[in-house]
Amino acid sequence: MTVNRIVRIVAGFFIMLSLALAHFNGQVDLSQMSWLWFTLFVGANLFQSGFTTFCPLDTILKKLGVPESAGDCKTGGCA
Repeated sequence: MTVNRIVRIVAGFFIMLSLALAHFNGQVDLSQMSWLWFTLFVGANLFQSGFTTFCPLDTILKKLGVPESAGDCKTGGCA
């Protein structure tokens, strides 16, 4: 597993954990429709993409012609 995948998993987990803690603490009501459901979707997508490497935004950006990386420090591409 790569650092990038672990970062996605941990970031997604912490987003979902913070929403769950706020909900069970009574600070957020996830039983009602709100923009926090979008936050939950982003966290879940980050989490699953760390395991599956599937990310819808990644696919969209590649189809639009956005390069995968600007350069690699190991190959001398860093500024």
